Amino acid sequence: MDFHHKSVLLKECIDSLCIRPDGIYADGTLGGGGHSLEICRRLSDKGRLIGIDQDGDAIEAAAGRLSEFADRVTIVRSNYCDMRLRLAELGITSIDGVILDLGVSSYQLDEADRGFSYRADAPLDMRMDQRQQLSARDVVNLYSETELTRIIRDYGEDRFAKNIAHNIVRARAEKSIETTGELIHVIKESIPAKFRAKEGHPAKRTFQAIRIEVNRELDVLRDSLDDMIDLLNDGGRICVITFHSLEDRIVKECFRRNENPCTCPPQLPVCVCGNVPKGRVITRKPIIPGEEEMEENPRSQSAKLRVFERRITDPENRSIRPGMPAWGRQT
Repeated sequence: MDFHHKSVLLKECIDSLCIRPDGIYADGTLGGGGHSLEICRRLSDKGRLIGIDQDGDAIEAAAGRLSEFADRVTIVRSNYCDMRLRLAELGITSIDGVILDLGVSSYQLDEADRGFSYRADAPLDMRMDQRQQLSARDVVNLYSETELTRIIRDYGEDRFAKNIAHNIVRARAEKSIETTGELIHVIKESIPAKFRAKEGHPAKRTFQAIRIEVNRELDVLRDSLDDMIDLLNDGGRICVITFHSLEDRIVKECFRRNENPCTCPPQLPVCVCGNVPKGRVITRKPIIPGEEEMEENPRSQSAKLRVFERRITDPENRSIRPGMPAWGRQT
């Protein structure tokens, strides 16, 4: 099946990258190659794009879509959390920009057999990398009631997490839960009828929570952003598109911390902690899709783009070094 995915905030993201024609760029969530294609169109024959994705279907689709730029594109099947290692294997130690388009792709949602969607009955799966062992079936049938409650509450932000977890455990005691349809039935029975119609599909939050757990999405994001910022050359930018508040919060806090890492008491006139800013936040407020894009692509409605720029020199062009007053410090 063709890998269809409509790139969200495409123009805004490409504009925010401030692409250098001879630069090196990494797309950590290659998907169908929509963002990467626009990056390649702006690169000279000296420029380079490294596309990374853990989904085999995405790799195959992107390779075809980017074939006209094969001389400047390298595609790697991996998780973006291993970006530094994968780049090092290619002899690359620094880059000029990174893009992450997080969450599940349109193809993954639409391909029923992948088990991501609550709109079709399919085997419970939800693995973005189908080489990995842990699947949604394992989470649903093997996790304890306490673990399920935590996941659905924290990752799905569902007020009925305890009820849902309890009913999952009760249902699987009689028969293992094998399909999305079976899981949806349990979820619906766990939510009072008056709330089902008000807050969208009743399974939406639980499916999000299980998918995040299966793919370790928040841990991977939290553990990767600092490393990606460190990979950037002076003036290089990282653009991250998120689709729910948990992701957005991680990105926002990371960018803010890298801009202002000072831990000194606010009454001190000069920074003495030695923590050095790595750059500046470009987006004080996230960039969101316009009305036209949201109408054309409903899945873009929750998207937020945040951008951070690496600065290895301060505004007066002095090299930043440990012990210097932090020019990014907020007082």
